[in-house]
Amino acid sequence: MNLKKCAIIGCGFVGASIAFSLLESGLFSEMVLIDINKDKAEGEAMDLSHAIPFGRPMKIYAGDYSDLKDCYLVIITAGGIQKPGQSRLDLVNTNINILKGIVPNIIKYNTDGILLVVSNPVDVLTYVTWKLSGFPSERVIGSGTVLDTARLKYLLGEHFGIDSRSIHAFIIGEHGDSELAVWSSANVSGLDLKDFCNLCGKCENSQTLKNLYQDVKNSAYEVIKRKGSTYYAIAMAVRRIVEAIVRNEHSVLPVSCYIDSHYGISDLYLGIPAIVGEKGIEKVIDIPLDESEKNALISSAQILKKVINDTGF
Repeated sequence: MNLKKCAIIGCGFVGASIAFSLLESGLFSEMVLIDINKDKAEGEAMDLSHAIPFGRPMKIYAGDYSDLKDCYLVIITAGGIQKPGQSRLDLVNTNINILKGIVPNIIKYNTDGILLVVSNPVDVLTYVTWKLSGFPSERVIGSGTVLDTARLKYLLGEHFGIDSRSIHAFIIGEHGDSELAVWSSANVSGLDLKDFCNLCGKCENSQTLKNLYQDVKNSAYEVIKRKGSTYYAIAMAVRRIVEAIVRNEHSVLPVSCYIDSHYGISDLYLGIPAIVGEKGIEKVIDIPLDESEKNALISSAQILKKVINDTGF
């Protein structure tokens, strides 16, 4: 595997934004763009290549699946666009059919790389990608709730008037309507979130945090309603995951990873904190949950399990 080579399959708003983010990152020296619309892939490659003089040397080109043969990381963004009024789960059958055309072509040329799924519904599609590919589960990863967690940190930072990077909290479960905020272990630089609320005096009651959680859960819908789709923030979330992989950071991120006997949940991909490094998922971490959080996570898992069962996978 060429550790300095990545591929992006799907050159829509999300794929192109990820490509731009990775161009700026300097993590790779070669990037291949693949799209069913070859002209679109070529146009994005040309546009991105014209920015190279302002950054680091890089080879960016539109290619086909044969170009994946030595590719370390393959990012899958292809899929239908979530429309106003749709949930992520509404996209499932359309995007599974798209994956059925993509994954066999990937493994025809590459069985040793890491697959990073971004297409929605990401937890279901990551599971399907794992099944179709036959890859070890640690090398099939979904973007999970990394973006949702960032949204939570941002909104808490805005509410408290502090740097969001000082806030440590997770959104876990489905990347979607059944996701949950883990308030029981949330903290501000080591200070329990409830204690910080008492200190700052900005949380009138428990409903304040519940409202913030609702804002996180509905963030994508609000963006889609205003501009049609979301792509900048997910591009940065994917860049963060990719950094952890390429730099072998052993970072803890709430990616969509294979769950087997965690919290009583098995045979499912779900957004759960995991240690991420150069070989993919190193270890899934069972962070402490209170009883209500554990029940909410199990409920989220059951929703995803039913969707997967209904698809025949």
